[in-house]
Parts: sequence; structure tokens; C-alpha cells
Amino acid sequence: MNNILITGASSGYGHEIARHFHQQGWNVVATMRKPQPGLLPESERLRVLPLEVTDAASIAACVAAAGPIDVLVNNAGVGMAGALEVAPLSEIRRIFETNTFGVMAMIQAVLPQMRERRSGVVVNVTSSATLGAFPFSAPYTASKMAIEGLSMALVPELAPFGLEVKLVEPGLGLGTRFAQNSAFDFAAQVPPAYRAHATAVFSTRPAVTTSESDVADAVWRAVHDTTGQLRFPAGADALELWERQSR
Repeated sequence: MNNILITGASSGYGHEIARHFHQQGWNVVATMRKPQPGLLPESERLRVLPLEVTDAASIAACVAAAGPIDVLVNNAGVGMAGALEVAPLSEIRRIFETNTFGVMAMIQAVLPQMRERRSGVVVNVTSSATLGAFPFSAPYTASKMAIEGLSMALVPELAPFGLEVKLVEPGLGLGTRFAQNSAFDFAAQVPPAYRAHATAVFSTRPAVTTSESDVADAVWRAVHDTTGQLRFPAGADALELWERQSR
């Protein structure tokens, strides 16, 4: 088992996961919406393919071009912050299209070949938001919680075929491209009634945050796990939440 496909590999966690597995000798298919030369090392064992996880035709073309996939890492995701009270439903639907339905569509696309070989691992990257209450992230948290439930149900559903499902739950990564892309217009997305509360929430930052290498390491451990463990928190802040929840 040494062929891995990673979604959302142009930057951040996905980029580091692709780099890490390539360094360990794996054959890597790194996917991104708009492939750009030079983002990842040139190698016969590393291919970059275009993929839009919200587009069925794009998914079909990518999976067909990728060939055998032993490990699927569903990493592509978009963020959303603000008060639910004023969040446009159109924006919430957009978040779910990528974070939830995009993951489901990718799993559906690769399951037939994994089931036929009776071998494969699906790693779904969610968030530490599923481990603790994070104000002003309700739609995003809901989109990730849906994947947590999906993964839990798939474990026994796919076990008879020798397939495994894992969850990697990154903590807060302030320096990542994802965090930068998740920035929002405070004035527009936090109504006056919420301002004081929201200011207090967003002014507080953990002393230690999750790095890209933390997530790559967690994915590596999840792929190679033989104990049946489902959840792999990534980063000290995520691990603290996970341990607190487990008490």
C-alpha cells in the first residue's frame, strides 16, 4: 500500500501531507483546484492533478487519471466565521458543498476500487472544533461534525471489505493559508449585540497552535494504525481538547 491521493494540496496541511508522504517513498497524487508548477518537488512519484471536489465531472476525471488509490486523504476545506444569526444560508450551503458533500463525493468515487481490492484507508481531516465549543464557528463546525458522524458510521459499514476510515482533527493553525483564507469582515459578520463577546473570543489565542507538520504526522500515524483507533488529534491544543473530552 503506497499510493495516496490528497485533496487540497496547494498549500497548508495538504501541501505538507503530500511532501511528507513523498519523502517517505510513497507515490503521491496531490490535487488542487488550479495546479501551479513548482509548488511541490518534481518527481516520478509525485503527480499534481486538477480537482474541484464540488464538481462530479472533475472528480471522475481526477480519479480515473490517478489510477490505483490505496489511501484517500480528504483535506480540502473552506472556513467560515461569524455569528450564525446573520450568516447567509447561501454561504453556509457553500461551506457544506466543500467540507461535507465534497468529502462524501470523493469517498464514493474511490470506494469501488478499494472494495474490489479489499484494501484501503480513507482519512478525513476535520477540526478540533468537533472536540470543543468554538463560538462564532457554528456552520463550519456543523460541516465538520457531519464528517465525524459519517466516518463513525462508515467504520463498521466498510470493515467487512477490509477498509479503514480515520479522522484527523487539527487544532488551530494561525499561520496556515487556511486560517488566512478564513478571515472575515468583523463588522459585517458580527452584529452589534454580539460585538463585546466576539471581541473577547477572537482576542484570545492559544499559546501553542497546530503546525502543518503536526497534521502530516497525524495523517501518517492514522494511515499506519493497526489498533482500530478512529480519532487522531493533531497539535497540542487539539490533543488537550481530545483528552479533556475523553475524561
